[in-house]
Amino acid sequence: MCLGIPGEIVELLADREECAMVSVAGVKRVVNIGLLEDEELKAGDWILIHVGFALAKIDEAEAAHAIKMLEGMGQAYVDELIALAQSETSQPGGPA
Repeated sequence: MCLGIPGEIVELLADREECAMVSVAGVKRVVNIGLLEDEELKAGDWILIHVGFALAKIDEAEAAHAIKMLEGMGQAYVDELIALAQSETSQPGGPA
């Protein structure tokens, strides 16, 4: 199952404008932010991620609420975090 997971932008990658380093539950991964080109993104912003792509910019309260709901899903959320932790960090658009 692939879920939309909140992640916090840690760094915008200068050498890859369409990508950012994002922290999801403490795991850092490169995420493609190209779909949000009209947003003014910066480190500390929260985004909703699906299969390695940022789909929306969300606020911190919405991110916290989504995380709480995802945690309530139990094993499906745990499985998604395990897949994220085992994924390749150098591929934008990879699992997140």
